[in-house]
Amino acid sequence: MKIIAIANQKGGCGKTTTAVNFAAGLAHRGRRVLVVDLDSQGHATIGFGFDPEECDKTVYELLNDETGSIRDYILTTETNRVDLLPSNILLSGTELEISQTAGREYLLAKKMVEIEDDYDYAVIDCSPSLSLLAINALTCADEVIIPVQAHYYALEGLKQLIDTVNIVRQRFNSRLIIRGVLLTFVDKQTNLSKQVQSQMRGFFGKLVFQTVIHRSVRLAEAPSAGKSVISYAASSASAKEYIDFAEEYENEL
Repeated sequence: MKIIAIANQKGGCGKTTTAVNFAAGLAHRGRRVLVVDLDSQGHATIGFGFDPEECDKTVYELLNDETGSIRDYILTTETNRVDLLPSNILLSGTELEISQTAGREYLLAKKMVEIEDDYDYAVIDCSPSLSLLAINALTCADEVIIPVQAHYYALEGLKQLIDTVNIVRQRFNSRLIIRGVLLTFVDKQTNLSKQVQSQMRGFFGKLVFQTVIHRSVRLAEAPSAGKSVISYAASSASAKEYIDFAEEYENEL
């Protein structure tokens, strides 16, 4: 199982959108995928049709359960070959609760070992801050994908994220790499989006994926239906883009 963290502490960058739809794109290609919702807002949980408040076994309880099996916390989604480790608002209290725990950076990694043969991929929707939860995600991940919205402040905060990845690699997880940058919510109509794309490719070079995700009504509507855009609007341009992204990702492995 390859573990991929979708990370960017900047809000509105398409992090959860990418986690949900990238997972669905991989599943569309026949892969078995676990989505780990590591955000207390529970948006990935909502994105697969679950009400976070009704989930009584979430990643919060898992991280506080020293002896429990991760399999007891995993939900089957309506998307074929995609399972979910859900989250809700209780996760917001985890930082304080585990801050004094020995080996606190490895809590998630230890749980994930049990299911390493159950899935082809685990996709982690990271918390939107460089917190202890994010460190847990990076400590167990093989790779990081950074979604970046194509707007004027696109590069803001990325240095801090990259520095954090480097620190985690040095201290906790020597195999961790930044796999690439995915441009999201690109507006075809504006010159600014074109300028930002050029800027990002100039800054990150080949790390920027060729596939870009454009802003669309269908992509915005899908979460309210509790579905990926691939399930919600299979023939839409957005569905094709995330399927193309999954293909590009796997072709470069």
